[in-house]
Order: sequence, then structure tokens, then C-alpha cells
Amino acid sequence: MKLFRGSFIVTLFALIIAFIYGGWNGLFVTFILAVLEISLSIDNAIVNARILERMSPAWQKMFLTVGILIAVVGMRLIFPLLIVGVSAHIDPISALRLALAKGDPQVMGTYGYILHHAHPQIAAFGGMFLLMLALGFFFDQRAYTWLKLPEKLLQRIGHFPAANAIISLGLLLLVSETLAVESHTILFAGCLGILTFLLVDGFGDMMSHSKAASTTNFIIATGKAGFALFLYLEVIDASFSFDGVIGAFAITSDPIIILLGLGVIGAMFVRSLTLYLVKKGTLNELVYLEHGAHWAILTLAILILASIKWEIGDVITGLIGAVIIGLSFTSSIVYNRRH
Repeated sequence: MKLFRGSFIVTLFALIIAFIYGGWNGLFVTFILAVLEISLSIDNAIVNARILERMSPAWQKMFLTVGILIAVVGMRLIFPLLIVGVSAHIDPISALRLALAKGDPQVMGTYGYILHHAHPQIAAFGGMFLLMLALGFFFDQRAYTWLKLPEKLLQRIGHFPAANAIISLGLLLLVSETLAVESHTILFAGCLGILTFLLVDGFGDMMSHSKAASTTNFIIATGKAGFALFLYLEVIDASFSFDGVIGAFAITSDPIIILLGLGVIGAMFVRSLTLYLVKKGTLNELVYLEHGAHWAILTLAILILASIKWEIGDVITGLIGAVIIGLSFTSSIVYNRRH
């Protein structure tokens, strides 16, 4: 509980601010958004924890301090303003005024309406990034396999040069031609997502190999290598936020309530959960948990891409991810008892 103490304190203050700002309705909506964000981000925390294990204590602290500011201010406040500004061809100050107007997302020209109509491009970018992340995990050789048949098949496919990029580009072409109204826009956004993953992943690998301090168990990234992993972690963290930020506008168009629910409370608890997994060594004890997280990510990526055409609720996404991770958790417990 010590690791979650800060999150509970921040939650209390955030809920008080939500009540002062929006009354009982503001308090209730903030709480709902926080619960949705936490439930949707369990797989995010598992992936973050595995990367955070490779970082030095100094860079871990950087992720838990500076990183939280990036997650809260950057992704939950500035990112939506940028999307609205670019879509409506207005400056950031005008976008902020539009956001504070609390317009109905169903009314043309409002902040929520503009952000909702930018969803296909955001979904293409975030969906392809997460797809590359999940496939990259399964294409690598692993000491354990959870779902034997599909995971061994994916490992074999991973032997083919550039298999990740080839499969992702092929799926992107299929999605842009069959699901998108503006196929060229979706194709461009998806290619940006793939390119971003390749650049960040490649930069992280390059820096990790160029400078690292060895320990008896694994490599701890310091200096430039730690900075590269920090950037990699922030981009992954941001990619998980795309769908949640857009989906929040189905519940409320108030940017302050969204910031409090998703950013302040949700992001803090995800950070605490990530730190808990690292400190307790949970991923090493529960050998299938990371596999379950990446199957959940793969499912999330497919659902995000499908949301370009069809409306898919966050409840469905969160429930599927929770079931997959729950099954991998149970399988890990069974494995430990047998061995």
C-alpha cells in the first residue's frame, strides 16, 4: 500500500477539485473516467514495468516524476488541443477557449465534435503503433509460451526479415481500403504510426547497446541508454492514451473533468501499479502475465483499427483486456504450483 499512497492522496485532491468545479455530477464523472482509465491501462502498466526494470533508479524516478507530467499535461490536455487546432485550423489559445466552452460533441464546430471527427486518423496512428509493439513481442524468441500454437507460429513468422513491418503495412492497406472513408488520410496516419515505432524502437536498441551498466541479472540502462528507454516508454505510454482520450468525450466534453479523471487519477494509479510490478518482481514470478498483456495489446490494436468504421465502447475494450490478463494470471499461478 505504501507504493499507492501518493496515488490515493492525489485522487482525494482531484475528486475535491472535481466537486468544487462541477458539483456532484463532476465528481461522479471524474470517478467513472478514472475507473475506466485504470481498467484499460493494466496491460500498459505490465509493458511499462518490463521496460522500467531495465532502467537505472535515476531514470525510473524520472519516469515517475517528469513522465507523469508528460502523461497528464501532454497527452490529456495539450494533445487534444493540438488535434482540435489542426483540424479546425485555429491557434492553441482559440482551441483552449473552445474547450472551456463545454460544447455538445453532437453539435458541429464544438471542441468535442472536432476531436471526435479526428478519431479515425488518431486510431490509425495509435492502432498501428500498438500492433507493431505486440507483434514485435511475439516474433522474438521467448523462454516461455503461453498459448502454444499461435505463439510458436508467430515466432516462426518472426524469422522472416522485416516480418513486423510487412504484416503491419499489409493490414494497414486492407483497413484503409475497406474501413476508411478517406483512405489516403488513414494510410498516411497509419504509416506515421509504423514509422514512429520503428524510429523509437530502433533508437532505443541503438542507445541500449551503446552504453549500459552490466549487472548479474540483466542490463541496467544508464546515461544515453536510459534516456532512450525513457523516450521509448513515453511514446508507448502515449500510444495507450489515444483511445482513452477520444473515448472520454463520449462521457463528457469538459476538458477539466477529463484531465482530472484520465490524467491526474488514472495516470497516477498506472504509474503506481507499474512501480509495484517492478519492486515486487511480479513479471518474473508470473511468467505468462507479460504474454497476456501483449495479447491484450494485440486485441486492443485490432479494436482500435476497427473503430475507424464501427463504434466500439471502452467497456468492451477494457473487459476483453481484463479477461485476457486474468487468464494469463491464472495460468501463471497454475504453472508455479506445478513447478
